Amino acid sequence: MTHSVIRQSWADRRIRLFRGVLALLCAVPLCGAAVSGRVELKDSRDPAVKNRRDFSGVVISLTPLSAAGLPVSSPPRVTNAAHLTITQRAKTFIPHMLAIQVGTWVDFPNLDPIFHNAFSSYSGQVFDVGLYPPGTNRSIRFTREGVVRVFCNIHSAMSALIVVLATPHFAITKRDGTFEIADVPAGEYELRVVHERATDATLQTLSRRVSVNTAAAPLGILSISESGYLPIPHKDKYGRDYAPEAVGLTGYTPK
Repeated sequence: MTHSVIRQSWADRRIRLFRGVLALLCAVPLCGAAVSGRVELKDSRDPAVKNRRDFSGVVISLTPLSAAGLPVSSPPRVTNAAHLTITQRAKTFIPHMLAIQVGTWVDFPNLDPIFHNAFSSYSGQVFDVGLYPPGTNRSIRFTREGVVRVFCNIHSAMSALIVVLATPHFAITKRDGTFEIADVPAGEYELRVVHERATDATLQTLSRRVSVNTAAAPLGILSISESGYLPIPHKDKYGRDYAPEAVGLTGYTPK
């Protein structure tokens, strides 16, 4: 047997072995379905939606259900090493919307030439990283499922939303409203939607049971009305009205 024939024989064996391993992996939940769809926002007064048809920032999640149709009580948790970032730049939280799994750390680096103080005192996880200077960072680990509204104690216009989920199966819509949740194992799930400019009642009507059992599971169009949404005014972390901003290259000096 020539060397070229031997090399070809080994190559064929490696290909067959690779195909066998791939088939074995796809026989278990690691190779699940891609659940996709598109969100449309209606009745909006937001300029980005009205003028540019920007449908980004809506969180779609799938929570596994038990045989009885109840949410699974012990969802997977991420490790302590998982970190995501919300940057503070130009007096803005970037990104404005973040979806994470329970157990994730979120870093809040300050890239402005002024001081910041990220905090949340609303439903979800209460936290306060304190006042910190330019070029530094603070981190918070989110251990509870819920929606966390984040503000800066110095700059009242700064806000962000962190959606903490007890499931690894979620996605945030793109600008055109499309989303895809990859590798969802076959089974029964509860579809949930979080959108900051929709009422709880509106979002409840979008929740439903979803069966996943094919390589692709399109959900179609999810239409979300922003009718009835009213912005919620917020106080500083002490529950008081915001004082006039005292900002400069040296930062903010609290009284």
